[in-house]
Amino acid sequence: MGEAMEQLGPKVNLVIEAGRDLGIEVRPVTFDEETRTAADAARKVGCDVAQIVKSLVFEAEGRPILFLVSGANRVDMTKGAAVAGVDVLDKADAESARAATGFSIGATPPFGHATKIPVFMDAGLLAFDEVWAAAGRPDSVFCVSPKTLQEATGAPVVDLTA
Repeated sequence: MGEAMEQLGPKVNLVIEAGRDLGIEVRPVTFDEETRTAADAARKVGCDVAQIVKSLVFEAEGRPILFLVSGANRVDMTKGAAVAGVDVLDKADAESARAATGFSIGATPPFGHATKIPVFMDAGLLAFDEVWAAAGRPDSVFCVSPKTLQEATGAPVVDLTA
């Protein structure tokens, strides 16, 4: 197993370990090419784009916040701001997102972040038995029950979609 873990790389191994700490068995699936968009990931996995978990970093009064949203949905900024308890919500730039999570955009997992960051889950993800989330690299994902993901992260389930 040591050699297989080395081949996955440090970012994916971090997600595996973080998942283990939360009681989630992360079994990463790695592709030959990057899946930086929800549509790319859905095509590779063979699922509906709505089953892809987008881990989106926003800034709420200069603080990072993470929204877990279905790949078929967009975040309503007014609803997101209300959930975050601020007047204005801004999308984090790539550098800020990486600083908060330790991962690049398109590879950000729902847990295992570099800093403690509040996480909220859009209710739309709970419509599925299984969803697919980024596993730390833009070519890797893992499957998880959305209920298990919600319970493990402690993410409040909220309406975020436009």
